[in-house]
Amino acid sequence: MKIGYPCINQSLPCRSSRTFRLRSYSDERLLTTVEGNLHCLGEILRYNTSNGILFFRITSDLVPFASHPVCTADWQENFREHFSALGTFIRDNGMRISMHPDQFILLNAKDPDILDRSIAELAYHAEVLDLLGLDMSAKIQLHVGGVYGDREASIVRFIDRYLCLDELILRRLVIENDDHRYTARDCLRVHAETGIPVIFDTLHHRVNSVSNEPVVEIYPDVAATWDPRDGIPMVDYSTQDPDGRPGKHAATIDIPDFLGFTEDIRSFDVDIMLEIKDKEMSALKAIAALESDTRLVRR
Repeated sequence: MKIGYPCINQSLPCRSSRTFRLRSYSDERLLTTVEGNLHCLGEILRYNTSNGILFFRITSDLVPFASHPVCTADWQENFREHFSALGTFIRDNGMRISMHPDQFILLNAKDPDILDRSIAELAYHAEVLDLLGLDMSAKIQLHVGGVYGDREASIVRFIDRYLCLDELILRRLVIENDDHRYTARDCLRVHAETGIPVIFDTLHHRVNSVSNEPVVEIYPDVAATWDPRDGIPMVDYSTQDPDGRPGKHAATIDIPDFLGFTEDIRSFDVDIMLEIKDKEMSALKAIAALESDTRLVRR
């Protein structure tokens, strides 16, 4: 079991997601920005490994506008050695990496332009993970997408589009249940047709579980969607912000709830991404709370 957090480290002064306005694009500005982002990513990875945080979600903004037609800079070649060095550091320290494109990436979109942009963005994410030299356990997670007034047709459209993707994307993709459209059971149905692994999102399950199915009942089916080549199953964990809309992530980790969840899935090894506002602070608290759990990977 590895514990992680997404994208931003709040203890460090830099961000690996610096960007700029599209209208001010130039190759020089793009390359300068990417250089800074990669430097900061290295700082974050070093912080994480020194603190036993061995799971991390890399920001989608690492290379701004990478999938946009405006991007003409050869960032891949310019930073090939930098990516390789970061990948070596990740592998040498036994880290797990993932990425998560934003909610506008829709494989089941009805608009062909949205579909084309979505596939281009997924290709960019896959390229980043390939440049890092990471194996198939480094995943790109996304949601099934929109309903578009017809849930059945939208699920079928996702399946058809997924099966037509390039293998370089296919081998990285996983899907997760969301907070109001597609449940974990819906995702399991998609898996049955495609073989795509399913990430279990605890908060989304609580908000959008039609049958209120207990974790102990559904999680074994979710874990079974992961092939050994995909690595240990990944889970997104959070609790509800008591003052926010349903599905809004909590400001900090609820340790009793977290330990209750890890107990519910005690017979499974998982890597847990904490989708919690205070990022690495909650990760450090979770690692300390799991001190007696034999599944926890320690450096």
